[in-house]
Amino acid sequence: MSREIKWLDEPEPHDYQAALSVLSLPYSLEHAGLLVHSLRAAPVEEWKAKDIVRMADEIILDRHNSHVQHNFKKIREGKALSPILLVRTEHGLLIADGFHRACSVYLFDEDQPVKAKIAGEGV
Repeated sequence: MSREIKWLDEPEPHDYQAALSVLSLPYSLEHAGLLVHSLRAAPVEEWKAKDIVRMADEIILDRHNSHVQHNFKKIREGKALSPILLVRTEHGLLIADGFHRACSVYLFDEDQPVKAKIAGEGV
């Protein structure tokens, strides 16, 4: 049986700034700011890693990626990961922050729950 992954209660403050940076690529800065505001207010929930990755339609990084290795080390040491930030868009699910953490958990055990906040209405 896999080790349970520990999560912080809330995303770290810098995660929201990273999400704003990512979201300002497909959206105007104003709209990206509104989404980040919604993410700050959203509750932390959980979904299986495989479901997040599937719905985000992302190519999974491999175990050799330095960020994945860093997260594996944190998992092995029992350190908590920061919840990821997700946005429902008209095109599907976007990982606004935490892509490397999502990939790490997926590779560690795809059935593990991932703590996340989600915003946006999608379709």
